[in-house]
Parts: sequence; structure tokens; C-alpha cells
Amino acid sequence: MTQIMDNTALEAVARSVRTLTMDAVQAANSGHPGMPLGMAELGALLYGEILNHNPRNPQWENRDRFVLSAGHGSMFLYSLLHMAGYDLSLEDLKAFRQLDSKTPGHPEYGHTPGVETTTGPLGQGFANAVGMAVAEQMLAARFNTPHHRVVDHYTYGIVGDGCLMEGISSEASSLAGHLGLGKLIVFYDSNKISIEGSTDLAFTEDVAARYAAYGWQVLSCSAYDIEGIRRAAGEARNDTRRPTLVVLESVIGQGSPGKAGSAAAHGAPFGDEEIAATKEAIGVDPQAMFYVDPRAQEFFARRRDELAQTQEKWEQTFQDWATANPGLHAQWKEMLQGGYRELLKDIALPQYKPGDTLATRQASGAALKAVAAVLPNLVGGSADLAPSNNTALPEHGDFTRDTPAGRTVHFGVRELAMAAIANGMALHGGLRPFVATFMVFSDYLRPAARLSALMKAPVTYVLTHDSIFVGEDGPTHQPIEHVEALRTIPGMVVLRPADAEETGEAWLMAMEQDGPVALALTRQGLPVFPKADPSWRESLRRGAYLVQEPAQGGLPEVVVVATGSEVSLALKAAELSGRAVRVVSMISRELFEAQDEAFRRSLLPQGVPVVAAEAGVTSGWASITGSRDRVLGLDRFGLSGPAAQVASAMGFTAQALADLIKGV
Repeated sequence: MTQIMDNTALEAVARSVRTLTMDAVQAANSGHPGMPLGMAELGALLYGEILNHNPRNPQWENRDRFVLSAGHGSMFLYSLLHMAGYDLSLEDLKAFRQLDSKTPGHPEYGHTPGVETTTGPLGQGFANAVGMAVAEQMLAARFNTPHHRVVDHYTYGIVGDGCLMEGISSEASSLAGHLGLGKLIVFYDSNKISIEGSTDLAFTEDVAARYAAYGWQVLSCSAYDIEGIRRAAGEARNDTRRPTLVVLESVIGQGSPGKAGSAAAHGAPFGDEEIAATKEAIGVDPQAMFYVDPRAQEFFARRRDELAQTQEKWEQTFQDWATANPGLHAQWKEMLQGGYRELLKDIALPQYKPGDTLATRQASGAALKAVAAVLPNLVGGSADLAPSNNTALPEHGDFTRDTPAGRTVHFGVRELAMAAIANGMALHGGLRPFVATFMVFSDYLRPAARLSALMKAPVTYVLTHDSIFVGEDGPTHQPIEHVEALRTIPGMVVLRPADAEETGEAWLMAMEQDGPVALALTRQGLPVFPKADPSWRESLRRGAYLVQEPAQGGLPEVVVVATGSEVSLALKAAELSGRAVRVVSMISRELFEAQDEAFRRSLLPQGVPVVAAEAGVTSGWASITGSRDRVLGLDRFGLSGPAAQVASAMGFTAQALADLIKGV
């Protein structure tokens, strides 16, 4: 095929992107046609020529990753996936934005073949792409040898003006430039239009200069110059020391006589009259619905065979590599094929005895080291708080541009990008990332944590300094509502361990989960306490277990349910109350509430009053106690001062809990 014929076929693909998009959005009476029409030529080049992928095997490990950060333009992606040969039919496109369709309003990971991540919240897809590029570099350093390159792919993305206005893009781009992620290539749809009108209303910075300052290679050309885009992509691939931003000067709604270049093209159907005019302008029969140019179909039929052969060639390289490197191949199975789960039984957690006292953040650090020593896929880091979070792994090295095999990522003070980058690392495959900061800053990363849960991305959030017992740093650093706020995210498992032993098990629980886990950990020391349940480790995985029965023997008069540092408080309060008290440690309220009634009643017998204690807001605990009046919590902000004095001043003491116990 000559280059001219190639370009003719690519133009047919671009034409089809425009027609499919307009018709799908019109049929749904909802959607965003402007971006797909404006970037159709780039889409044709990406899926027709640039991307190394295999529609017949969307999970091929060495495929290039593509992230549509501007996820509102989802028909751009769906139309290309359909034409490229993914399991996405024309009927699926006709069901765009309809209930239970494969073509939801924004791309959703795990829902549509070929979609690498859930995008829509602007900028998060960009940060996910950074994470995927980090993962590729880490795995390449781990597995490639002088004779075989089994990890050798690129991460591509498309961002719009909105993505670049969001602060998360600045955080992620700064780190990507610092790390020298040379296999990250991002195309910028620079159409200078936002929902409210021209970007001149709020966005007049020199984007190219900003990215050059970040340490990126910056290239530019017209979005409609196929040869120029092709050259830019080649130049981007040739620079292996810098990520690349390709600025594409584009027109939103390109091809539409009445709406191109205007905000009206962004987020609403064009209407039958404008669609007909646009089809006529681009050389398509106005009566043709969901039209795919036959030349595009023929082109992709040939392309699918070529891409399948590319994977077959890689498979042979992989087999040669596996034969020559059996040790690396075994680790590949552990990291990329789920074999790490078989290693969990080999983790030797630190051992403690009753009376040992240490903060759960310290116990977490010790457990993390034990887990990392056995699980080769555990990687991560902190938002410049590793000494406080106890998340450093010096024995496994730092991940830098010159030491890509290192397992500790220094994210800097970039909580939101850190979490979104971790999502990208997890979605890439082969890694189980953890990230760390103070609990109070979980607000900074919450949007990405929500997407972790939505995508079931196995990211572990290490969140220390979890209560007013932070003390002297005062109310700005004393989380009150944050643990409860994390619990409200569906699919987020929140673990608040009560002592060093529970903390070690919490790390194992995190590795056992298929989705995100948040560890809420203390700054202050906590005593290791005896546990009445001999099978407490198994019970812990169901959310709660029996810590102590009444000293007087017999059935309890009151059950006290506590989490984290408040379990020790509950043990003191039980003694002070003079009543027959059962103490239950509830490491995870949501796991406990998901259990069968028999298990729940075994800990919380019917007819026995329940009191709860947690150094945070009382909302949510009525599901356990029946009333917020039976909760010792904190529904106001903290104070600045030594931790014990703050607790006393706020009435959060063992005596206060004892009084509550006596009053029920």
C-alpha cells in the first residue's frame, strides 16, 4: 500500500468518525460531538497506524495504551474501536448513552473492550496515563534483558483545554517531566473553546512554554495535517528521555458548516438539519445513517491481520525470553498473571506481644517491609511524607529516570496526581501500588480515590495521623470527618486497625482485596492487647471480632464497639464503668455490615445495647448502635495542643465513654 493510499484510507476513517459521532449523539439526544469531529484525523492515525495493539486480544500485555483524558468525547473512542475490530458492534454505537449499553456517556474501564481507564473528570485520565508510563518503565527495567525486550510499548493520550486547566494535570505533568517518561506521548486538542465560550475568558497561558519548563519535548502542527502528525509522532518516539506534548491546532466540530469553531459544537446534538449539512460538506450522503466508509472497513480488515501478526511475533520473543530466563518468567507469572496471591502465605509479619506499644503507622511500616520483601509487584510512595507515613523502602531502591527498577516513587507534594497516577499503574497491570499521606489530606486525593473504587483498581491508601491525637498541629491537621467520608465511597474498604497485630493483618487484607483499601493509622503509640477470639485473624476479615468479654463472666450488659485507637480506650472504659461489658474491635464497619445476620448477632446480641467509640464524626454509627446518642465521637473540629490535653478538653476520654456505658 502506498503512503497516498494510506492517507486516503485514513481520511475515510476520519470521515466515518464524524458521521458515526453525529448520528450517535443525535440518536441519544445527548453527548459531545465537537471533540470527535475536531480530532478525527488524529484518531484515524492512532488506530490505523500509530498504536501497537490487537483488537482480537485487547489484554495483550505489550500493547500500547491509549487514554482519552477528554472523556466527554467518548464517541471518538467508540467509533474507532468499532472500526478497528474490537467487540463493539454498530448496534452498540446506536445504543450510545443508553442503559446497559457498551457505549456509556464517558468511557468506563472494564465495561467496553479497548477502554484502558474510566475518564470524564478532566485531567484524571492524563494522570492515569502518567501512571501507565511509570508502570511500563518499571516493568521494562525489571524484565527486559540485553537479548529480549518483552516490555516495550508506549502510552498515548489526548487532552483538551479543560484537562490542562485542572490542577491535577499540572501536578502529573511536573512529575512526568522530572521522571523523564520518554514513552509518554500526549496530544493536546487545542481548539480554544470551552463550554462558556472562548478559552480567552479564563485560559490565556502559553501552554507550550509551561510544558517546556516541566521538561517535556513540545511539538506542534495542524490537527488536519496527517503528514505533520505522523512526523510529530515519530519525533516523539525518538526522544526517550522526555515525555512529549504534541500541540494540535484544531477546530471544535470540524466539518460542520454552522457550528465548527463555536461553543455550540461542544456538548449538544447538532440537529438533523446541521447533520445533513455536515455530511454533505464532507462528502457523505445526508440520508446515510451510522455511515462507515467502505474504504475504512477494508483498511481495518487488513490492519487487524497485521496487528495479529505483530503480537504473534512478540509471543515468539516472549517464549525465547522465558526459556532463557526461567527466574524472570516465574516473576512475570507472579506480577502479571496473579501469581502473587500464592505468595501471601509466605509473608512473615513482625510478631508482637501484649503490652508492646507503638503507633499503628510504625507497625504499618514494619508490615509494609515484610510484604514488599515477598511480593515483587508492591510499589509506591508518599506525598513527601515517607518519614512520617513510614512508607520508605530503601532496600528496594528509588524509581528515577536513571534507576527505573526502583520500587519507591517520590511523588512530591502532589496528593491528587499521586492517587490518579497510582490508578494508572494499577490499571496497566503487573503492579499493586500504594500511596501515602496524612488522613486529613485524603480530601486532596478523594476524586482519584473515588475512581479507584469505581474501577476496582487495587490501590492501597496509607493514611496516617488519623485523629485529634495528632495534637499540636491543631484542627487543620486533625481529621474529624475523613474516615467516615472515605466509608461513603462505594467499594472503598476502610481499615482502621487497633494495634500492631491488627495492622499487620490489615496489610495482608489489602493485598487480598480486588479493589482499593484505605488504612487509617495513628500517630500516637497504642498498646497491643490480648484478644479473646482465638480465630481473630479470620474474624477480622469479616470486619470485627471479640476482644474482651465481661470480667464478671456471663452475658454482657453492654457491647462497646470501637475502631483504631479507641479500642484501647474502650478497654479502659469497660473497667471504669463497673458494668458487664463486651468489647468488639471493628476494623471495617462496611465489611462487618456485609456479613450474614448470624455473624453479626454473634458479636452484637439482640436486645443488648450497643455503644460505639471513634475519634471522628458520629454519623454512620447509628447503623451499629441504633442511635447517634450512643456514640462517643467528635462532631466539631479539634484544638491545638498536646494530644492528651486536646482529648480531655474535647471530652474524649475513657471516663466519658464509661459514663456513656453506664447511661444505657
